[in-house]
Amino acid sequence: MLTIFKGWFGEKQTQFGMWLKLGNEYIRFHDVIVPAQNGTTQIDHILLSRYGIFVIETKNINGWIFGNEKSKQWIQSLYGKKYKFQNPLHQNYRHTKALASYLDIDHENIHSVVFFIGDNTKLKTELPNNVMTHGLCAYIKSFQNNVLSTSEINLLKQKISGLKGLNISTREHVASLKSRHSRDSSCPKCGGALKRRQAKHGKSAGSYFLGCSNFPKCRYTKEIEDKL
Repeated sequence: MLTIFKGWFGEKQTQFGMWLKLGNEYIRFHDVIVPAQNGTTQIDHILLSRYGIFVIETKNINGWIFGNEKSKQWIQSLYGKKYKFQNPLHQNYRHTKALASYLDIDHENIHSVVFFIGDNTKLKTELPNNVMTHGLCAYIKSFQNNVLSTSEINLLKQKISGLKGLNISTREHVASLKSRHSRDSSCPKCGGALKRRQAKHGKSAGSYFLGCSNFPKCRYTKEIEDKL
């Protein structure tokens, strides 16, 4: 119960911090469920501005964080124990792709951000600048090139606000998530087609797996049993 409360409190701190430090030129949306190619995806925070759209994935994870941009999973080291979790950059890639498709805009105008809100969280490996434990607002404000006009912002605001009118419940989203990960035809991360491939190196050499057709941008893989 304490962990749930701390997670909720951390999210509220993030929201409050954005309200306090960012000006009115940033339009904020929180906990938005977006229809995707093969289900739905839930976005923690969306900031709409003339500098583009910022999609922020928050992680309430404590301890030391190890990972890299391309790895499928990252590692949390806490009190001498290690725990694996999904690469949040890959996770947020699906979010940004789904939002770009829904809004019908260029994916390059969407900025992905991963923000760790846990207590005493430290990034112990070199990670891209859009992964951080502090300086969220400063990073957002570092984008100064205008990419969206006032009329485009007003239209996008209406579209994002309209997502609330779709009445997609959290329960429906969870059901969609489970269904998406059980499929063998489409990638649960980015929606790309899954292709049957054969491992050529390592311990799994000769075995077959399903890989995303959007490789190397998306590195999702799924094991399959046959070795034909």
